[in-house]
Amino acid sequence: MPGSISDFRASFDTDISRSNRFNVNIPIPLALTGTTGADSRNLSFRCETADLPGRNLMTMDKKIGSAPIEKFPYHTSYGESTMTFIVSDDMREKIFFDSWLDIINPTTDYNFQYKSNYATDITINQYNVNNQLTYSVVLRDAFPLAINQLDLEWSSESYHKLEIQFVYTNWINNYSNALQQKITNAGLTGLINTITQ
Repeated sequence: MPGSISDFRASFDTDISRSNRFNVNIPIPLALTGTTGADSRNLSFRCETADLPGRNLMTMDKKIGSAPIEKFPYHTSYGESTMTFIVSDDMREKIFFDSWLDIINPTTDYNFQYKSNYATDITINQYNVNNQLTYSVVLRDAFPLAINQLDLEWSSESYHKLEIQFVYTNWINNYSNALQQKITNAGLTGLINTITQ
């Protein structure tokens, strides 16, 4: 039977997570250090929207005998992460991301560079209503894939928002990885103890 209103209220033993309690840390790639006027702190303040990444398991159908068809995972795939930045009057954010793309694929010769020269680890942090860190992920070997256009219009008084699409190798949950490692280590220790007894 459905629960009562009091049961529903009791389920909220903590406050609700808010989507506006976050920050993003983008380390400046070494090749861009000191060349564009942008810095990690400035980018963190100017990041207006971001998303916590997802993860998908790719599956294949398998049928054994007359049993129903089952899905079995065989590969993990990661999506892309989109962030929106408020652009300063001197356009430093636009200049920075233009320069980042130019490091990846210089317009002088269009020869792509080695990934180690332009990829960086981006950290996305989620905070609770008391500004305590509650969740954190690292996008490993991230780099910008696409920069949106900025529309110009005489009749508009709005400010520029620069949307950047990032790709990355995978992401790591800083909190679950630590817990997972403890569980794994405890399981291995128990298994070893059982075998050696």
